Amino acid sequence: MRSTAGSTVPTGAMELPEPSGHVRRFSQAERVVHRATGWLTLLCLATAACLYFGPLAELVGRRHIVATVHEWSGIGLPVPSLLGLLSPSFRADLRRLNRFAVYDRQWLRAVRRRRTGPTARPAGKFNAGQKLYAGWIAGAVLVMMFTGLLMWFMAFLPLISRTSAIFVHDCLAWAIAIVVIGHMRKAFQDPEARLGMRTGWVSRSWAARHHSRWLPDEYTDAAADEPSHG
Repeated sequence: MRSTAGSTVPTGAMELPEPSGHVRRFSQAERVVHRATGWLTLLCLATAACLYFGPLAELVGRRHIVATVHEWSGIGLPVPSLLGLLSPSFRADLRRLNRFAVYDRQWLRAVRRRRTGPTARPAGKFNAGQKLYAGWIAGAVLVMMFTGLLMWFMAFLPLISRTSAIFVHDCLAWAIAIVVIGHMRKAFQDPEARLGMRTGWVSRSWAARHHSRWLPDEYTDAAADEPSHG
């Protein structure tokens, strides 16, 4: 559902009024999906560390319970996103993440050359780095699930090498841990980005500075919904 002119809140949505000088960045459904996925990811990484590192395994104990929590939290990782597909705003943002525009290439070039500012690093609602992160982490989770299920049902699949599945699973787990830490580090460097994910709102000045191609698109969408006169 589109927004009415002068507002970024979808018509008919049960949302709080727009704070002065702010714009809605994420709906409640999107924030719940992000939070649930984040906690499941951290749970997977924490239990994996307890299974992988001997001192942690001895400290925590109850290896069978830790392994069970690890397995089911991994299987549950896609569930929040699948449920999020019921939300129009979540589906709209998925489409944004899947589109790589010309200005996204400009953003990447500016990052390589260490240029800053909305002109040097133009971005829509999501910048090129966020799009690459979202695509990579989605693919990595699917591979982790596949290799995890292979190890789980290895007794029924004798022709597949358990060692190969474990090697891919472990290497990708390290890569995910590094990328997630980088993602969290970037989030902690930008308090307003965290505020947007926590409350759904960001200031228009922040949006104009970091996502200069986003607000014009929002205004265009709103204007398109206005009835023509004369």
